[in-house]
Amino acid sequence: MAQDYNSTINLPKTDFPMRAGLPKREPGMLEGFYEKDIYGNLMKKNEGKPLFILHDGPPYANGNIHIGTALNKILKDFIVRYKNMTGYKAPYVPGWDTHGLPIESAILKNSKFKRSEISDVEFRGKCREFALNYIDIQRTSFKRLGVIGDWDHPYMTLTPDFEAAQIKIFGEMAKKGYIYKGLKPVYWCPTDETALAEAEIEYADDPCTTIFVKFKIDDDKGKLSGVCDLDKTYFVIWTTTTWTIPGNEAICLNPDLSYSLVKASNGENYIMATELAESVLAKAGLTIEQTLLKMNGSEFEYMTAIHPLFSSRRSLVINGDHVTLDAGTGCVHTAPAYGVDDFNVCRRYEQINTSSSMVVNVNSKGRFTPDAGPYEGISVFKAHEPIFADLQANGAILSSEDIVHSYPHCWRCKKPIIFRATEQWFASVNAIKDAAIAACDSIKWNPEWGKDRMISMIRERADWCISRQRSWGVPIPIFYCEKCGHEYISAESIDAVAELFAKEGSDGWYTHSADEILPSGTKCPKCGHDHFTKETDIMDVWFDSGSSHAGVLGTRDNLRFPADVYLEGGDQYRGWFQSSMLTSIAANGVAPYKQIITHGWTVDGEGKAMHKSLGNTIAPEDIIKDYGADILRLWVASADYRQDMRISKDILKQLSDMYLKIRNTARYILGNLNDFNPDELTAYDQMEELDKWALVRFNKLVERVRDAYERYEYHTISHGIHNFCAVDMSNFYLDIIKDRLYCDSKNGSSRRSAQTAIYIILDGLVKLIAPILAFTSEEIWAAMPHSSSEDTGSVLFNDIPSVNEKYTFTDEQERKWSTLFAVRTDVNKALELARAQKIVGKPLDAEVTIYVDDTAKKQFSEIEHENLEQLFIVSKVTVIYAEGEGYRATEFPGITVSVEPSQAPKCLRCWSHNEHVGQNAEHPELCPRCASAVSQQEP
Repeated sequence: MAQDYNSTINLPKTDFPMRAGLPKREPGMLEGFYEKDIYGNLMKKNEGKPLFILHDGPPYANGNIHIGTALNKILKDFIVRYKNMTGYKAPYVPGWDTHGLPIESAILKNSKFKRSEISDVEFRGKCREFALNYIDIQRTSFKRLGVIGDWDHPYMTLTPDFEAAQIKIFGEMAKKGYIYKGLKPVYWCPTDETALAEAEIEYADDPCTTIFVKFKIDDDKGKLSGVCDLDKTYFVIWTTTTWTIPGNEAICLNPDLSYSLVKASNGENYIMATELAESVLAKAGLTIEQTLLKMNGSEFEYMTAIHPLFSSRRSLVINGDHVTLDAGTGCVHTAPAYGVDDFNVCRRYEQINTSSSMVVNVNSKGRFTPDAGPYEGISVFKAHEPIFADLQANGAILSSEDIVHSYPHCWRCKKPIIFRATEQWFASVNAIKDAAIAACDSIKWNPEWGKDRMISMIRERADWCISRQRSWGVPIPIFYCEKCGHEYISAESIDAVAELFAKEGSDGWYTHSADEILPSGTKCPKCGHDHFTKETDIMDVWFDSGSSHAGVLGTRDNLRFPADVYLEGGDQYRGWFQSSMLTSIAANGVAPYKQIITHGWTVDGEGKAMHKSLGNTIAPEDIIKDYGADILRLWVASADYRQDMRISKDILKQLSDMYLKIRNTARYILGNLNDFNPDELTAYDQMEELDKWALVRFNKLVERVRDAYERYEYHTISHGIHNFCAVDMSNFYLDIIKDRLYCDSKNGSSRRSAQTAIYIILDGLVKLIAPILAFTSEEIWAAMPHSSSEDTGSVLFNDIPSVNEKYTFTDEQERKWSTLFAVRTDVNKALELARAQKIVGKPLDAEVTIYVDDTAKKQFSEIEHENLEQLFIVSKVTVIYAEGEGYRATEFPGITVSVEPSQAPKCLRCWSHNEHVGQNAEHPELCPRCASAVSQQEP
C-alpha cells in the first residue's frame, strides 16, 4: 500500500483571507488605526526630518462629499503617505471653507423664520451651526476613505484665529494701497442680491433677441447738415441686452475706423462703420442707394443723438479703442452703469459724470427703479418685450433677430447675472499683476499648461471685487466717519479688529459698536470727528480661503510658508489657486506654493459629465458599500488624473479583478513564509539565480515606482505593480518556485533562498502599495513576519524601499533571462495545445523536446545548461540542434517544441516523472530529491 506523503509537504499556511470583504473589514480596521493613533505616532516618528507641506484647499461645508471630492482627498493622501515614508515629516492639516451665500441660502430655504425677524448674530449662529454639522459629516467620510491627517485640529475659515489672520492680510494690502472703494459695474446676481467676482461666473447658452436701434441725430456739430436731412439721419447701434437701452448715455465709435453716412432704399440716412453698413442694411431688407459722406470716428466725437425711449435725454457720441468690427455696426450702445468697457470709456468725458449722475435704474433684485419711468418694477429678464414694443412704436427698430448666445451665470444659483454699477470694495490686481506673473516662473506646474492658464487669467484681470452684500462671512474692517462719511482704516484699527476677532470671532463686529472696537481717541483724519459707523459688507469667500496661507501655514508651528504643493481641480485657476497667489503676492511678495498639481473632472464610463438629472452619478459611499474604500483608492490610481477620470460599475469590476491579483499574490507569499525568520535571510550571493532574477525584476519595479511617486504619476505605479504581480510573479516566478517551496527540504538552502526572495519582495511590495491601498497594506503588514529592525506598529512607520545596488544583472545575464522567458512562453503554448489534444494532462506528465535550427543555435546555447525542467515545470527537457516537428515558436523564432507523455515512473510526493523513482529502499515511490527531503524530516 502506497504511503501518504502529504504531511511531509511544506504546504502554505496563512489566516490571510483570499476574499477581501473590504466593505465589512475596513470599518473595524479604521477603528484600530485611530485607537493606535497612527497619524499622531507617524508625526512623532518623523520629528526632526525635513518638512514637506501639502496645503489643503478647503472644500465647502454645505453638503455630502461627491466622487470629485473623494478623488481630490485621496490624491492628497497618496502624497502625504509617500512623503512620510521617504525621509520627510509631512503633516496634513485638512481644512474647510465655511462662509458664503450657499449656506445662507440653505438656512433661509429650510427655515420657517424670515431673515428680517432675527438679528445678524442669531442668523450667523445658524449658519455656523449648519457649517459645523457638515464639517463633521464630511470629516467622517474623508476618514472612511482612509485619508490620514490631523482630523481633530483642522482649519476652518470661521474660527477666530483664522479670521484674525485674514484681517491682517486685508490690513497689509490696505496699507500698501491695494484696497479701494469705487463705483463700477460689477457682476451682479439679482437672484442672490450680491456682487460676484470673475471666479464666480460661468457661461451658458441663452436665447435672446438682438436688435439694431436707430438714434436720431440731434446736434451734428455742423458737419452733416450740408449733405443730408438731419430729421431723417440716425446712428445705428446693435445690442443683445434690450434691457440696457434705458441706461444708454452714449454711442461709442472707434476714432481710427472709417464710418459712412449712407442713404438707404427706405429714404432714411444711417451712420455706421463703412465695412459693416451694407450687411447691416441687408438684414433689414434694405440697400445702400448712396454714400453721402465718409469720416473717421474721431470726427463724430461730441455729436449728440436723441434717446430712442426718452426724447428729453441725449446720448453723447464718444470715442473708444475697444470698438471693433467683429459684430454690430461699429457704433456701440454705451450704458456706463452696465458694462466695464462702457464705464471706463465714459470716465474720460466730463459730460457723463460717472460718479454722481450716472443712470443706474436697476435695483439689487434686477428690477427697474422709478428712474426707468414706465418700466419701473419690471425684471430686466422680462423687459425685452415692453421695451422692444416701445422702440418699435417710436420707429427706432431697424431690424431684429433671434439668436442663442453665451451669457454669464452665477456659479452658485446657476441663474443669469447682470453687470450693474454699485459701490464696492476692490483689491487692485493691476498693482500686483507683474509680480504675480513673474512669480509663476519659480513655480513647478503639473501639468505644465497650468502656468499659461494662470498667467493668462491674471493678465486679463484688472480688479477683484471683494465685497459682498451678505451677513455670513468676515466683515470688511472699514469704518466711516459718522459726520463726514470719510472712510477710515489704519494700522491701529486693523490691529484692534484682529485682536477682537482673535478673542470673539467675527461676531464681535456685530456685537460691538465702532467706538467700542476702535482704540480710544480715534479721530477722523478729514474732519476730526470721533464717532464712527461700520462697513456692512463682508469679504468675498475667495478672500477667506485665499488667506489660508496666512491663517494656517503662517500660524501653526508644525507647518511652514510657502507650501510645497497645492493640489486641486482645474477650476481653481480662477478660484483658490489665484486668490491665494494674489493675497500672498500682495502681502508677502512671494507665491504661497512651490508647485501646483491639477486634476481633471470625474465623468461616467462614456466620458459624459455627471448630473443627477442624467442618473449617471456614483456616490463614494455607494462604492465603499459595494467594493470598499481601497477599490475607490485604486480607481484614483488607475488612470491619469490630470485628464478627466471615468468611473462606472464596469470599471470598478475591472479594478476589483486587478486588486485581487495584487492581494492574492501577497496571500500566496504569506502562506509560504509561515516558517520563515526574516532575521535569517540567505545572502544575495548565496541565492539561486532564479531567485536573484526575481529580486532584480523587483528592483526595477522599485525604481519605476519611486520615480513615478516623485512625479505624482500614480497610474504608472498601479499598473506597474499589477503587471509585476500578474506577469513576473504569478505567471513566471511563483509558478516555478512552487515545487521548491513545497517539496524541497524544509530548511534546505534552495527553499530558504526562495523564501528570502519572496520575503524581500513582499516586504517591499507592501510598502510600495501603502500610499495607495491604505487598508490592504496594513492588513498584509499585520499578517506577515518581520525582521527585528522593522517597526511593526504600522507599515507607514517604515521607509519605502530604495533601489538596491546589489540586485543587478550583467547584460549577459539579462539577455539569458530574457531568452528563458521567451522560450518558456513558447513551451507553455505547446503544452496547452498538447493538453487540448489530450496528449498529456498536467505539465509534469510531459516530456518536452526542443528542436533548435541554425538561426537560433547561438542564442539558445546560452541557456541550454539551465535547469529547464524546473523553469518549464515539466519532467524532462531534451534539446536537439536540428529541425523537428511540433509547435513552431513565435516568441523565440527558430525553435520547434514537441510534447510527449513521460514514460518514467511518477513520484508520489512531487508528481514529477523521474527514471530514478524506486531506487531508494526506504521510500521506493519517491524521486531522489523527495526521498532526501523526507528523510531529513524523520526523527
